[in-house]
Amino acid sequence: MDSVTHYLADVLKSIAQPTRLKIIEFLRDGEKCVCEIFPAIGEEQSNTSRHLNYMHNHGILSRRKDGVKILYVVKHPEVFQIADLAATICANETKQRTRALKGK
Repeated sequence: MDSVTHYLADVLKSIAQPTRLKIIEFLRDGEKCVCEIFPAIGEEQSNTSRHLNYMHNHGILSRRKDGVKILYVVKHPEVFQIADLAATICANETKQRTRALKGK
């Protein structure tokens, strides 16, 4: 049980970072080359590659080589559901806090 909990934490850590979330959002439309990803998310290529490798090593992304290009895709579509659920939680929490500040 403890190793399962640690693995789950690793998977969640793999997406719980702003640059990684930007990458995941950009990959919603499907497979993309590194050469497309880093300019689209506004990060340096070296930093983007580090995050891509991290998510690949933790099973979040798949990659393949096409000539000189390295292409990445989200390996499990459920990752998008996790991101969407987190966004819903944030939106609901923001609404509740805004109401609380207004005294309602």
